Amino acid sequence: MEEVKVLQINSNLSIDVVRKDIKNMHLAVYPPTGRVRIAAPLRVNDEAVRLFAISKISWIRKNQRSFESQDRQVPRQFKERESHYFQGKRYLLRIIEQEAPPKVVFKTKTYIDLYVRPNSSIEQRQIIINQWYRAELKKLIPPIIDKWEKKMGVTVDDWQVKQMKTKWGTCNIEKKRIWINLELAKKPILCVEYIVVHEMIHLLERKHNDRFLSLMEKFMPQWKFYKEELNRLPVSHGEWSY
Repeated sequence: MEEVKVLQINSNLSIDVVRKDIKNMHLAVYPPTGRVRIAAPLRVNDEAVRLFAISKISWIRKNQRSFESQDRQVPRQFKERESHYFQGKRYLLRIIEQEAPPKVVFKTKTYIDLYVRPNSSIEQRQIIINQWYRAELKKLIPPIIDKWEKKMGVTVDDWQVKQMKTKWGTCNIEKKRIWINLELAKKPILCVEYIVVHEMIHLLERKHNDRFLSLMEKFMPQWKFYKEELNRLPVSHGEWSY
């Protein structure tokens, strides 16, 4: 387990510092609270980390402000006429109780119908909705991967969908496997495609460096628009940006 040291920069800014066997320092600001984290090389002392953080103060504050202004849903209760998002659009939940296997039916432009057994709990309803989200998201991903494998000249050997709290997606470069956040079922399809492309580009470039950005521009020139759209939309309680 990595050891985290808290470094106080000033009266209202503290930073989590993690020492790793790396060459350069890496700075990140995490929603929803704007927590700041620096991964630093083992040889770099606290004063060097402090000076690095001070040099990035304006960037840190800019990102913290953007997270503070982002719309955020309170935890869902899965009750009648509650708002739920699917593929970037807002729908109202209708609860239909019946003595039959639970299911989700999506047929109108206004409602998502959740069929549940009488006296079902919030947790049970959430499981049913998430199973539906997972199934719908899994329908979208294969044609996206197939399309971009041809364009990029790479191969994805495996992909999975899972609930993640800190990333929209991840890529295991050695195994050529990508993971997609279940929350993306709630976002526009183009945002899903942007995240898939982002992870697939890691098969060409591991780091988020200039070459990575150049490849994003080459394959998906509109990627910044999709990123802004993804971060503009309401996010779930506890969810953070990419």
